[in-house]
This record gives sequence, structure tokens and C-alpha cells, in this order.
Amino acid sequence: MPGARAQLKLIAPSASPEEAAAVVAALERFMRATKPTPAPASKRPEAWQRAAMLEGVERASEADVSDPWINT
Repeated sequence: MPGARAQLKLIAPSASPEEAAAVVAALERFMRATKPTPAPASKRPEAWQRAAMLEGVERASEADVSDPWINT
């Protein structure tokens, strides 16, 4: 999920606003520093590969393949 962030919430009411802000800032810095790197963008398929995917090329036609769910 791109852009998904954890929702942080202060639970301990005894912290001062400055302390709470420091904790939240430290947690956000930690989350930014340890986030996983994005997967590298794959290169575009060659023209013949793209054409085959768009045409939905099959190895065998449907007439040659019997239905595997029917025991005849």
C-alpha cells in the first residue's frame, strides 16, 4: 500500500506536550529510516511479448483440452 502510514496516538497523559512531540518525532524518524525500499521498476516487455499478452495466446486451443472436472 503506497502512502500507508501507521496512526500514532499518545496514551500516557502525564507527558508534557514537548515530550510527547519529541516521542512522536522520534517514532516518525524511525519509521522513515526503516521503511522498505520500493521494488525496482521492471523493464518494459519486448514488442512480441506485449503483443502475445494482449492477444491472449494459448499453447493449445480449447477444443484440444478436455474438461479436467468431468470424469468421462
